[in-house]
Amino acid sequence: MVVNLDDTKRNAIAVKLANMKALQQLVLENEQQLLQQGLDGEISDRIRDFIQDDQKNLGILETVIGQYGIQAEPKQTVQQFIDSARKLFQGSELSLYEKVSQHELLKHQIVMSGLIVHKAAQKVGADVMLAIGPLNAINFENRAHQEQLKGVLEILGVRELTGQEADQGIWARVQDAMAAVSGAVGSAVTQGSDKKDLNIQDVIRLDHNKVNTLFTELLQSNDPQKIQEYFGQIYKDLTAHAEAEEEVVYPRVRAFYGQDDTQELYDEQAEMKRVLEEIKAISPSSQQFKDKVKQLMDAVGDHIRQEESTMFAAIRNNLSSDQTEQWATEFKAAKKKIQERLGVVSEANV
Repeated sequence: MVVNLDDTKRNAIAVKLANMKALQQLVLENEQQLLQQGLDGEISDRIRDFIQDDQKNLGILETVIGQYGIQAEPKQTVQQFIDSARKLFQGSELSLYEKVSQHELLKHQIVMSGLIVHKAAQKVGADVMLAIGPLNAINFENRAHQEQLKGVLEILGVRELTGQEADQGIWARVQDAMAAVSGAVGSAVTQGSDKKDLNIQDVIRLDHNKVNTLFTELLQSNDPQKIQEYFGQIYKDLTAHAEAEEEVVYPRVRAFYGQDDTQELYDEQAEMKRVLEEIKAISPSSQQFKDKVKQLMDAVGDHIRQEESTMFAAIRNNLSSDQTEQWATEFKAAKKKIQERLGVVSEANV
């Protein structure tokens, strides 16, 4: 029986990530609405920059949720808040200043959620820290947006109260603050990047890094319950990863990676699935369990090395950046569906 790492703390983090994604979608809607408010050129340009960044941030969040491996729904109270905020933002009750002020608070809410998830992950497990690592980019970019929005608020507030223009020196102050914040960003996708999203190599490599961490945690543990839990997450992660690759990646790389090399990847994953089922039937307290897991880890390691060397090189040499990003989007969508199916099966079995 596969036991998953879906304990209370991990489920709570999954819900918080779902909340962040729902709020990030609201942020994008709000920014599209703001562009219809007749803002002047410089402020409109900044809002357009926000939209580009927030589209990237939404893609990063989807990647993080896929890496985390637990699909959840936002809390009902969060969804109710979003519905109310959407009505207010689309209506005429709030002034333009008030709408931007609420938008800045929404950015702050996402930043705080991201920071809390990051701190909570430190208490839960190394694999969780690895999975949520890209959240740092979202946290820093939203902080940079907050600093810019403060400058926008000063300008709009002065206009609303006096009908006159504020001191434009505000912008220099905002730019300094933004530079200080965004200078700390470190991720595969950042504000300064031309990439719209992670590419397929980035997403596959993140999966590889997480499962390697889980293998390490399992082999270092002497607690049969924790060993079984770690294996449960390995089982789900490897299954979802393999099925998504076989749906999105392998059929397409065959044309330029070669029939034999592609078939080898299929065969390796078929063997991996067989060993996963074999381990599933073994008691986690027996030495045979860890021996089999070590055998699986070695096989997965060989498979990873092949993908990250020759298959990744073939992808780089034959696809454009836009194509590799599109593959990543499709891979994440496929994996999400598989994870949702595996989650239902797991809950029924536990």
